[in-house]
Amino acid sequence: MAAPAKRARVSGRSPLVAPCPSPKAARAPLPLPAGSSGGGEPEGDAVAGFLRWCRRVGLELSPKVTVSRQGTVAGYGMVARESVRAGELLFAVPRSALLSPHTCSISGLLERERDALQSLSGWVPLLLALLHELQAPASPWSPYFALWPELGRLEHPMFWPEEERLRLLKGTGVPEAVEKDLVNIRSEYYSIVLPFMEAHSDLFSPSVRSLELYRQLVALVMAYSFQEPLEEDDDEKEPNSPLMVPAADILNHIANHNANLEYSADYLRMVATQPILEGHEIFNTYGQMANWQLIHMYGFAEPYPNNTDDTADIQMVTVRDAALQGTKDETEKLLLCERWDFLCKQEMVGEEGAFVIGREEVLTEEELATTLKVLCMPAEEFRDYKERAGWGEEETEDSLAITDIPKLQESWKRLLRNSVLLTLQTYATNLKTDQDLLSNKEAYATLSWREQQALQVCYGQKMILHRVLELTS
Repeated sequence: MAAPAKRARVSGRSPLVAPCPSPKAARAPLPLPAGSSGGGEPEGDAVAGFLRWCRRVGLELSPKVTVSRQGTVAGYGMVARESVRAGELLFAVPRSALLSPHTCSISGLLERERDALQSLSGWVPLLLALLHELQAPASPWSPYFALWPELGRLEHPMFWPEEERLRLLKGTGVPEAVEKDLVNIRSEYYSIVLPFMEAHSDLFSPSVRSLELYRQLVALVMAYSFQEPLEEDDDEKEPNSPLMVPAADILNHIANHNANLEYSADYLRMVATQPILEGHEIFNTYGQMANWQLIHMYGFAEPYPNNTDDTADIQMVTVRDAALQGTKDETEKLLLCERWDFLCKQEMVGEEGAFVIGREEVLTEEELATTLKVLCMPAEEFRDYKERAGWGEEETEDSLAITDIPKLQESWKRLLRNSVLLTLQTYATNLKTDQDLLSNKEAYATLSWREQQALQVCYGQKMILHRVLELTS
């Protein structure tokens, strides 16, 4: 459950800690464990209770906005009651109203045990805070919990049957990412979380000592938590731990969002980034996220072509395999493996890495350009290139934009094209099959929610890959 906040050079397909809820999540009141004070309220009562709680904790909502299920893409959302100008404050959340390990009722214990709660994800303290508050009698957070989605209805692929996940998302990279998540969640729960709860059984009732509940809360934190960005001069520091931001996590997401969360010393402020008309929904952003990331972390995808941040991956080892297919004998294979090892040592490629291609740009342009150059250059040129690298001589930086692909050397284009063809073979269906289904509204309407979302993920990736095919022809 490692949580890189930015697109990385070597994509490990790990979940991100990012803002906002999934629009698909059905926000029925959460069925809390026995003894809890929350849950079970009718929809209107839940919203009214939440708004009273907001006033009590100093969370200030503009009179121009309202929390509602009406006029939203799905579930609860925030809608403009009056037209809003760009730059206008929508609401302000005092830091004291945030739910984090520092504000929960066992903050002292979590601080004292901080070293024992360290984990790969960095999420354990927050998850323990949630587990405690969910079952604590008269938890001050109960009105906030009442607007959470029902945990048993989360649509993250980690809750899909394995067969369905593999069948619908084959080739996208999501099944592999989910398997890593499930292994890490189980390890974290049994090695850190459960022993901690058993050691403090007076604070954690048996009803919350459950791997399934822990997995659900991990998904909730994955989808609903926020991660405060580091200052510009703090890039070398570890990312900030996630925290829950009431009101902000009500907002749904689209790539063309109209609001953004701003951080200051005392408040977190949601500010309109463009004019919002009366009756229109207010959308935050999770960041620049491809559809595979959205479905992995939130359980939904944006329909094609709405997600302008969509990407397709070509696994780095796929480019190596495509190059190996072009070798004529064992000697050529050995030489190519030598070049691959050189690229690995230069940290340009990795066994689990991927070249990331967007709609308009190659996000890993330096890595892809260098890899194509090294794997395709003549043997004499490679020896000189390797020697210069050994002496630490500076090379001119290689770059590769989408519009540059037709201008590449023929050997580069051939290798890139063959790599794309190998990538397309990993999907369960071809582009035409997906296009036929999407263009047939009646057939598309018969698909389940999961089938529709998975289709959007696969189709968006294939469209990007087919454009690369066209540019390499």
